[in-house]
Amino acid sequence: MEVVGEAQPFRLFSKRTKREPKPKPEAEPVVLTQPEPQIPEPAAAAAVETETSQSDDSSSATAAAVESDDGESKPASTMVTETGQSDDATASAATFAELGLSQWLVDSCHALGIRRPTAVQRRCIPRALAGEDILGIAETGSGKTAAFALPILHRLGEDPYGVAALALAPTRELAAQLAEQFRALGAPLGIRCLAAIGGFDSLAQAKGLARRPHVVIATPGRIATLVKNDPDLAKVFARTKFLVLDEADRVLDVNFEEDLRVIFGCLPKKRQTFLFSATMSDNLRSLLELSGNNSYFFEAYEGFKTVETLKQQYIHMPSDGKELHLLHLLPKTKQKDDPNQTTGDSIRSAIVFVSTGEYASPNNDHHLVVILVLMISCRLPMLFRTCQYLDFLLQELGRPAVSLHSYKSQSQRLSALSRFKSGQVPVLIATDVGSRGLDIQTVDLVINYDLPRFPRDYIHRVGRTARASRGGLAISFVTQKDICLLHEIEDVIGKQLDARECDDREVNKDVTKVFKARRLTVMKINDEGFKDKVQARKEQKKRDIERKRKHEE
Repeated sequence: MEVVGEAQPFRLFSKRTKREPKPKPEAEPVVLTQPEPQIPEPAAAAAVETETSQSDDSSSATAAAVESDDGESKPASTMVTETGQSDDATASAATFAELGLSQWLVDSCHALGIRRPTAVQRRCIPRALAGEDILGIAETGSGKTAAFALPILHRLGEDPYGVAALALAPTRELAAQLAEQFRALGAPLGIRCLAAIGGFDSLAQAKGLARRPHVVIATPGRIATLVKNDPDLAKVFARTKFLVLDEADRVLDVNFEEDLRVIFGCLPKKRQTFLFSATMSDNLRSLLELSGNNSYFFEAYEGFKTVETLKQQYIHMPSDGKELHLLHLLPKTKQKDDPNQTTGDSIRSAIVFVSTGEYASPNNDHHLVVILVLMISCRLPMLFRTCQYLDFLLQELGRPAVSLHSYKSQSQRLSALSRFKSGQVPVLIATDVGSRGLDIQTVDLVINYDLPRFPRDYIHRVGRTARASRGGLAISFVTQKDICLLHEIEDVIGKQLDARECDDREVNKDVTKVFKARRLTVMKINDEGFKDKVQARKEQKKRDIERKRKHEE
């Protein structure tokens, strides 16, 4: 909503007010003259309503605003949609300096190799500097993090006092990555940034909050727990100027609602709120309707979309052929001193997504023996399609890989992610805990070992590659029971996936090796007590649900 007036925060979880439905324009949106927000003079060229995207192949964006005959603005959503037309050269040549950012931030961006702002940055940064709330929907890898981090750091340079910003992320790994990016961009200022996430000592994090760092990056559950355990910590956020919800559609999920209520109760009403995501949700649409004055809505596209530089394929296979196809694809990853690989086939690193980190174990040892015999004789589909199973399987097959799932300690998860980012191992096996926001430039291939249940999760998964206008490849394993899921994904993203043909002889040449590794992997999982960990986790969840139910009563 965009009207003339004082900026107000988004009123999260407010009661919905009745509004008259707004007729959709039949013609393409046009640019109308309207009062511009008060923004720094150098940003005037970048704050125009039309601009071109960063690359020559990208589409340009136009905005539609509603203005009354007497010149007063009416509340209206500022919708930015992609078109195929080009805009004026001034907007396309916009630099970070022209957006109104401090020179030290411009120099910091250049030092990190960030030369030109992307479309979401050109649109949102001037609005943020003008004091507006922002809801931004843009593709994966489009630079959304810098779109909210740079305005926050700009204000910190003017007034580096107390906790200036609280940023919430749905996963621990994304929160840790955001903290790294804030530290890198704010290095010349020497900002103090605290990552408050689960899996680490809460007492140390509480002490860190008491020292009032400039920026706090957290998962909703951990920050709410810290405030509940020590109500005095709520005072730390009394002067917070910015609230950020990264991957906002996931943060606003009902699972976080109770934690968010605690957090919002600590924050001042006078603040700026930034919400960014690659996918729109019903919660975000409701939030847009409830937003206060002067909020800016940037939507690079309607519905769901994957980037144009991403090549998407699927392989149709029997349910017990996934390991063989995975082994067939992973040798394509770039290996040192391998003269048999061509440059076109080499892939620097790959992420393999599975549906869960849990281990589907048989009920007793007798059933285990029967299953192992049937597995070896090829008469039973493989039952252990999980993150930990594939981790151990690839180890048995001599393929370097690390896994990322919730059954690992946080230190183990961050260590695995660090080894993958640094290139020590070329393959990361992950559940959907790794599908949100992770920005690893060397990822050239994403494999959906298990198709996700929701198309939105597919978009975020494949968004780990083909970032920042680079190319990438996404391959999905499809069995007979996945056909409906595949069609649903294709309907949502608006394109059909290409069928990838594989030579069956090449795929099956290592069948004996794979079956042997299967047997050893199952034995290893049972020896290390992974089944007990899964059972303990389920029992803990039941206790938490029962405790919560009694508390509500």
